[in-house]
Amino acid sequence: MASPTRRLEGKVAIITGGASGIGEHTAKVFAEHGAKIVIADVQDQLGQAVCETIGSSNSIYVHCDVTDEEQVKNAVDIAVETYGKLDIMFCNAGITDPNKQRIIDNEKSDFERVLSINVTGVFLSMKHAARVMVPVRSGSIISTASISSNIGGAASHAYCCAKHAVAGLTKNLAVELGQFGIRVNCLSPYAMVTPLATGFVGVGGEALENVMNQLSNLKGVTLRTDDVAKAALFLVSDEAKYISGQNLFIDGGFSIVNPSFNMFKYPESP
Repeated sequence: MASPTRRLEGKVAIITGGASGIGEHTAKVFAEHGAKIVIADVQDQLGQAVCETIGSSNSIYVHCDVTDEEQVKNAVDIAVETYGKLDIMFCNAGITDPNKQRIIDNEKSDFERVLSINVTGVFLSMKHAARVMVPVRSGSIISTASISSNIGGAASHAYCCAKHAVAGLTKNLAVELGQFGIRVNCLSPYAMVTPLATGFVGVGGEALENVMNQLSNLKGVTLRTDDVAKAALFLVSDEAKYISGQNLFIDGGFSIVNPSFNMFKYPESP
């Protein structure tokens, strides 16, 4: 097993949506632990800037629209051509739609765009990762889901549908690829400051954190993208070698609570 300080030594990872948010922080964490990184995104300047930060000797940027199968295939092929293999696929690219409360106000085009990127994009990333992982009988595939993969009322209809689908894809693919020694898991974080969350809620930075902390179950700590990156690191490392088909919630217990019963509420301190 790799040393605790270099848990991905010699590994090669593709991170879709790696130019910002969770993907950017995960790319940096994976690189710190010895992985070669392929940033696959449509945000060219941001993606190239992440590679410059990580270092050109162990990272490359590939323009990739995950809804275009040829572009996804190309990103995987470039990773293998550049580094000789693919050990990790992080299907992280995602969007949300405008924050409209009523389904009658939701546009079909917005709904389909969310599903195209958040579901079809994950499917294509999984498909082409499997294409190169199955012959070598090794690999780890993870995806970004959400607390909305398990509960309703936390995001838009399109986003909730999409993240439920990611959890389902994760389970199905874990069953198929287990025979080849390939693990498949997903991550379901609570809300945090990312470009996606800021755009959906309409506030960012400390203001968004304050709102989320008021609603959270676990108090005294704030979820940040680095926490999700560390959870991703665990799932793709050898420390999780017998974990597959799981949806890891990074939500401080939020999704297991029904707050309407107001159970276990201590009185306010005098």
